Amino acid sequence: MQESPQWKGKTGGGVLGQQGLIFFFKFLNLRMGYFVMTLVVPFYMLFSYTNSKIIYQFFRKRMGATPWRSFAGTCRNHYVFGQIILDRFVLFAKGQSPFELEVTGNEHFTRLINGEKGFLIAGSHIGNFEIAGYLLRQEKKKINALVYAGETETVRRHREKILKNNHIHLIPVMDDMSHLFAVHTALRNGEVVTIPSDRMLGSHKSLTCNFLNGEADFPIGTFSLAVALEVEALSVFAIKTSDKKYTVYVKPVKTDVREADTITRQERIAGYVRSYVSDVETIVRRYPEQWFNYYEFWKA
Repeated sequence: MQESPQWKGKTGGGVLGQQGLIFFFKFLNLRMGYFVMTLVVPFYMLFSYTNSKIIYQFFRKRMGATPWRSFAGTCRNHYVFGQIILDRFVLFAKGQSPFELEVTGNEHFTRLINGEKGFLIAGSHIGNFEIAGYLLRQEKKKINALVYAGETETVRRHREKILKNNHIHLIPVMDDMSHLFAVHTALRNGEVVTIPSDRMLGSHKSLTCNFLNGEADFPIGTFSLAVALEVEALSVFAIKTSDKKYTVYVKPVKTDVREADTITRQERIAGYVRSYVSDVETIVRRYPEQWFNYYEFWKA
């Protein structure tokens, strides 16, 4: 699976634009920001035609929507993505959350966070996975979040400040793959590691899966770790369900192979990957407007 050359793993807007948003939200409320977003989205769609076309094709080919519904879904997708970006900056500006949080399946997280062993959280570019780190707070285990290293200093500084208070440490993805040593160490120390598991993070090891009426490659790294270190994994999705509310869905990732003692390591990994992909598909079908992969995700 190849990322589009336009995607660089960082928030757009530049340093001045991002600092302007932080200043804006120190004095004005979030709804004002959303209103401005309705004016900006049409221009963004016009000047970012490639992204708009990819999302339009997602609704047409993967969701089976009519042309009109696909166009409406594309508009809604860009608007919600803009809201999610603003949600992050209102947290940066105010230092406290204006959002209500509802967690479905929290018992799975609680069980593992109270256990002795470390575990993995498989995230994705659906909804607002990062905001879960801002809103959820616990002191049982240190959480290590694998993140792309290309963010601006403005985003990185504010993000680290909030997450540090929530017992979350950031591990940037490096070209020399040195981040893998930090991940192994954290899991062996009984800590938690979160990894975006729907995009490649430097490795080219993947598994082709049936996904939304097509075939797509998903990285196996998260689940190779789960098998190698014998730790459990959770899939976690943070979905924006209203202007002031997020719903977090937590689900254990289970291998689809029953005879775990008689199968190979690769078969176990493949079982975990397919279980995760099934969870992703379920969430995307429920919230298609929050699919934020703006590149050719499916194989030709």
